[in-house]
Amino acid sequence: MQSTFLFTSLRAAGAWVVTLLLFFPLGWLVLTAFKTELQAIAVPPLFVFEPTLGNFEEVQRRSDYVLFARNSLITSLGSTIIGLLIAAPAAYSMAFFRTKRTRDILMWMLSTKMMPAVGALVPIYVIAQTAGLLDSLTALTIVFTLSNLPIMVWMLYSSYKDIPHEILEAARMDGANLWTEFRHVVLPLSVGGLASTGLLCLVLSWNEAFWALNLSSAKAGTLAVLIASYSSPEGLFWAKLSAASLMAIAPIVVFGWFCQKQLVQGLTFGAVK
Repeated sequence: MQSTFLFTSLRAAGAWVVTLLLFFPLGWLVLTAFKTELQAIAVPPLFVFEPTLGNFEEVQRRSDYVLFARNSLITSLGSTIIGLLIAAPAAYSMAFFRTKRTRDILMWMLSTKMMPAVGALVPIYVIAQTAGLLDSLTALTIVFTLSNLPIMVWMLYSSYKDIPHEILEAARMDGANLWTEFRHVVLPLSVGGLASTGLLCLVLSWNEAFWALNLSSAKAGTLAVLIASYSSPEGLFWAKLSAASLMAIAPIVVFGWFCQKQLVQGLTFGAVK
């Protein structure tokens, strides 16, 4: 009994330590956002200070936060919707009409995520420049879609595999064609998987920085570009950088908090059979 209590206490203490370590960067970011620049670089660090909203006012005065937030919203929603329209039928085909090459195709799609993004930067940049799409929402939406597509196909494939084949066989015996089966049977039964996949890819697109920094600037820049603008040759403005970062992550953090159940469900599809 005593050993069980000790083990439970140690496990709880370990969980708290891990939680605090994970939360510390975000907590420090919040504190720094409400400091002055001098307070932000003070040694030793200040934990007690008079908070100020000057950094947030400066961020809005220096750059149009609403414009960058709108660009992030458009590219994230656009890439998620387009990705679902492509991934849903692709995963349906692979889940219910398997061939001996299906597994190889899935592994090849997943392997594209293992390549560093910088390896594809030059050809994608040249294509965007030739097509006149540099610093445009169209280019970012397309790249975000292609970047998340392998994950979307895999997640939906795992979701579809949980659907009993007997239901589809019954629909076919009733005369349902492929489109009817997909629309009226598969999609309603996989709403949870579609929602989880869409939510996860929305978060990934919102947080995407590499492609946003290299393919856009002031016109089509996302919130990642706004954050990077506070890095200059003179150094980093830590307080203003923290304020801009907090303004950038706050919407998606709140969104993720309310949708955490769906996000966890999407990440664990197929883990338990």
